[in-house]
Amino acid sequence: MEDLILPKEAEQAVRDLVEEQHRADLLRSYSLEPRNRVLLAGPPGNGKTSLAEAIADALNASMLVVRYEAVIGSYLGETAQRITQVFEHARSRQCVLFFDEFDVIGKERGDIHETGEIKRVVSSLLLQIDALPSYVVVVTASNHPELLDRAVWRRFQIRLDLPAPKQGQIEEWFRRFEKRTGHALGLMPCRLAQCLKGLSFAEIEDFGTDVLRRAALSQPDANIKKIAEQCLEQWRKRFTLTNAEPSEEGAI
Repeated sequence: MEDLILPKEAEQAVRDLVEEQHRADLLRSYSLEPRNRVLLAGPPGNGKTSLAEAIADALNASMLVVRYEAVIGSYLGETAQRITQVFEHARSRQCVLFFDEFDVIGKERGDIHETGEIKRVVSSLLLQIDALPSYVVVVTASNHPELLDRAVWRRFQIRLDLPAPKQGQIEEWFRRFEKRTGHALGLMPCRLAQCLKGLSFAEIEDFGTDVLRRAALSQPDANIKKIAEQCLEQWRKRFTLTNAEPSEEGAI
């Protein structure tokens, strides 16, 4: 988790979960079970999948990824049957069971636009989650948590919001990126963060990689500062950035 930039509350909650899983025998000696159900919410590109992977790595456990297109069937009862098979497979080992786009199959059952089949799927899903042994950590990710069934929220002992990064978090990300890649980006992290404020972590990663890619292609005479400025100008045109203002050509 050292490579992730998380809100302090989220980082502490995940560290607590990992400790509980590692010391499960001690907890059971007190007739307690470690927590094993995590709900991650927030806009796309801000670390939900990466955090699930980090949890699996910290637990030295395999990660099983469930995507909605793999479980949603076109025939009556097919989806519930596939979900049952997924959970049966997960129970056979210590693992992290990760549901991406969880709002697709965990929708509010009171939605009048949803079919009876979807409502049965949600009910089946909740029963399966309840029956999971504590050595299976189920992590769900949702870009639209407002769509989730209220009973779904209740099932998860840990509910974390992973919002878009603030300027200070973007600065820290660029420092870590330069350390990880061994290459400076030509502009101060605070300047980059100011210009890219409003983007997700995934988009910021794309920007950093874009600069390094162009620098590599410009060797041996690469001017990394000029390349970074050109990339910023191009990204300003691609995205509506919170601090986008008219500037002189070639200057950021």
